[in-house]
Amino acid sequence: MTSFNELATEKITIISGPYGSGKTNVAVNLAMSLAESGLECRIADLDIVNPYFRSADNKELLEKMGVTTLVPEFANTSVDIPALPQNYQLLFNGSGKSIADVGGDGDGAAVLGLSHDDYIEAGYKMYFVYNRYRYITAEPEGALEVLEEIKRASGLDFHGIINNSNLGLETDEEAILNSIPYAKKLSEISNLPLLFTTAPDWLDIENTVKIKDITKKLF
Repeated sequence: MTSFNELATEKITIISGPYGSGKTNVAVNLAMSLAESGLECRIADLDIVNPYFRSADNKELLEKMGVTTLVPEFANTSVDIPALPQNYQLLFNGSGKSIADVGGDGDGAAVLGLSHDDYIEAGYKMYFVYNRYRYITAEPEGALEVLEEIKRASGLDFHGIINNSNLGLETDEEAILNSIPYAKKLSEISNLPLLFTTAPDWLDIENTVKIKDITKKLF
C-alpha cells in the first residue's frame, strides 16, 4: 500500500494496537486523509479503557475537516466512566466510511465483541499497529501475544500490520529502517501482510507512508 486511503476498503476500518503504538495517530491520520480526498467519514473513539491518548482529543480539528467524531459523553472530563458514544450505531449505519479507534489489549478490545455481529454484517477490516520501540512489543513475539489477545477478546480477525515504529520527535531515518526487519518478522509469525511502514512527515524515506504527529503531548 502507498496511502492511508487504501486501508478503507470496507465500511468500517478498525485500528488497534497496544499502548504507545501510535494507533490513535494512525486512526486520526486515516480520517484526515479520507476527508482530504472528499470522502464522507466518521471516527469513533472506542478507546474507553485508556483515557490518555484518544481520538476525542482531536475532535475540533477533525470536525473542521468535515469528519464526524463519535466520542463518549465523558471524554476529556474529570469523570472516568467507560462508555460508548451515544451515537455509536452510526459506525455501522451511517453513510460513507467509518473508523474505529480501539484500545489495544484484551480489556480494550472487548468493546468490539459487544457488537461482533454488527461488524460482520457491515463489513470491516482490522489492522494491528506495531511499534518496535515500545517495551511490550520490542520483540515480534511480544507483539504477537498482544495481537492474539485482541483477536480473542473481540472475536474478529486482523487483516494486516502497519509498522508505525517511532521514537516521537526523536525519530530519524535509521530508527525507521531498523524497525522494518522486526515488522517483517511479526508479519511472518502472524501470517498477516505488512501493509506499509509509516514515517514522520518531516522525513523523506523511500517506500514509506508519511504520517502527521497530531497526538496530544503530555509535557
